[in-house]
Amino acid sequence: MGRFGIAIRFAALAIVWGASFLFIKVGLTGLSPAQVALTRVCLGAVALIAIAAWRRKPLPRDPAVWGHLAVVSVLLCVIPFLLFSWAEQYISSGLASIFNATTPLITMLIAAAALPSERFTKARTTGLVLGFLGVLTIVGVWQGIDVSHELTAQLACLGATTCYGISFVYMRRFISWRNLDAPTIALGQVCCGSVVMLLLAPFIATAPVHLDTPIVLSMIALGALGTGLAYAWNASIIAAWGASNASAVTYLTPVVGVLLGVLVLDEPLAWNQPVGALLVVLGILAAHGRLKPRKKAEEAVAVKTPA
Repeated sequence: MGRFGIAIRFAALAIVWGASFLFIKVGLTGLSPAQVALTRVCLGAVALIAIAAWRRKPLPRDPAVWGHLAVVSVLLCVIPFLLFSWAEQYISSGLASIFNATTPLITMLIAAAALPSERFTKARTTGLVLGFLGVLTIVGVWQGIDVSHELTAQLACLGATTCYGISFVYMRRFISWRNLDAPTIALGQVCCGSVVMLLLAPFIATAPVHLDTPIVLSMIALGALGTGLAYAWNASIIAAWGASNASAVTYLTPVVGVLLGVLVLDEPLAWNQPVGALLVVLGILAAHGRLKPRKKAEEAVAVKTPA
């Protein structure tokens, strides 16, 4: 695929992952949070199985690999999908997308604690400080801490991105060195996640279902595109541009998420939310050494940010 085709996929990935929070919000009008998470992961699994059948690449046979993929599925799919779906009952889709952008910084923090090779550097410390200030700005700490559903929902979003961070570090330690390609890893983790959610469904996804066309289309887009095809797009972008450049999609997804929330759902936007998001993005840039273009950028943890 040529450079133009990869650029198109990059733009499509930013739009789809940024729009995922809009799709969740629409889905919640007729489904419970658990039902949104269940539908999303199962449709994603169907899409990835179709891609795997087209590629005709053999699946891993080592039981240890599937055990690790099952752990990753819980950290990367089950828990975050449930937390984001629950949180969006109380906060805007745009705000949820902003919190999702903290994933690279949280991953960096966890990696520094868990991996000897990922020690803190000046650039990473600066990035984490800026990101932390960004989170405090988004929350609006100067207004006082009021333990409410909104605050709890924001903490749930941070809990989801923390799970993402743990899963990326876990994958690097137990999966990355096994020479599995990205689509195979995505297939394994999403399929394992769908099995876990199907087992949990009789206990957590029993609310009445009310479907209409927007809900059905949103769930198809969220599952088949955002949780399925997007993983394949991301893999091709990483192969063409490298993981560090591919991770730049993190800068665009909150912009897409906020714009769609305001334009489509007429969500309110407080001044501190985009300002906090800007600080988070600056933190990511600083941590990757990209605020000093004349100096060699320090190597940082490059991560995907699924929504």
